[in-house]
Amino acid sequence: MNVNLAMWIVLAATGAVARAGIKGYPDDPKLPGVPYVVHDPARPQPPVVGTAGAVSVKPPSDAIVLFDGTSLEAWTPGWVIRDGVMVATKNDIQTKQAFGAIQMHFEWRVPAGRKVDGQTGGNSGVFLMGLYEVQVLQSNHNMTYPDGQAGALYGQLPPLVNATAPQGEWQSYDLAFEPPVYEDGKVTRPAKLTLFHNGVILQNGESYLGPTEHRKLTTYPATHPAAAPLRLQFHGDPVEYRNMWVRPLGKRD
Repeated sequence: MNVNLAMWIVLAATGAVARAGIKGYPDDPKLPGVPYVVHDPARPQPPVVGTAGAVSVKPPSDAIVLFDGTSLEAWTPGWVIRDGVMVATKNDIQTKQAFGAIQMHFEWRVPAGRKVDGQTGGNSGVFLMGLYEVQVLQSNHNMTYPDGQAGALYGQLPPLVNATAPQGEWQSYDLAFEPPVYEDGKVTRPAKLTLFHNGVILQNGESYLGPTEHRKLTTYPATHPAAAPLRLQFHGDPVEYRNMWVRPLGKRD
C-alpha cells in the first residue's frame, strides 16, 4: 500500500474516533464553501496548541475600562463581583455604551472542579455589537462541535487551533472587530474579526456570514446599526471575567 495513502487512512480513522460521541446537529443547514453543516459534530477538530495561559495586558491610556475588578458601573445589572472578578450569575448583561469597530482585551476563567461536557458547564460568549458572538468555552480536554469551540465565530467558523489552557486557569482574548459596511442597503464588506487566545491567533481577519444564530444559516439584515452595546452571555455557567477594556477604532485621516 502507498505510504501516503496508509497515513491518510490512519489519520482519518483517528479523526473518526476523536469525533465519536461529540454532540452536535448533523441535520442543520449546510455552510457555504465547506462540506459541513452548522454545528457539525463530524467537522475536524482544530489542532491542540499548548500555551502558558492568559496574556495580561494593562489598558492603554486611551482605553475605555469596562471592568477593573471594582465596579460594574459600565454594565446593565445582573452579574456580581466576587474577589475582584466579574461572575456570570443570571441573565445576559450589556454595556451602557455603544461601540462599532473596536480593539478589545479581556480575561476569563471557568472554575476548577466544575463538570464540563461539550457546550455545558463552561460556556459563555461575547457578542460584539450585541450581534456577533465570539465563543467563550472551556475547550481544554473538552471536545464539542468545532464551530462552538473557544474562539469560534459561533455556528460559522472554528478557530485555527485549540489554545485553551486547563480549567481553573485564566485565559485571555485580544481581538479587533470591524462592523459590516453597507452601501445602498447591501453589504459591501462583511463584519470581520481577528482574535488571539492566550497569545495564539485563532481568527485572522475572518468574515462573519451575518449576526450569530443557533442552528441556523445566518444572513445580514437589511439595516444595521453603526454602533451597539457589547453583550456578555449567561449560558447557565458561572464563568468569570477580569481586566476588560476596549479601544474604539476610528478611520485614519
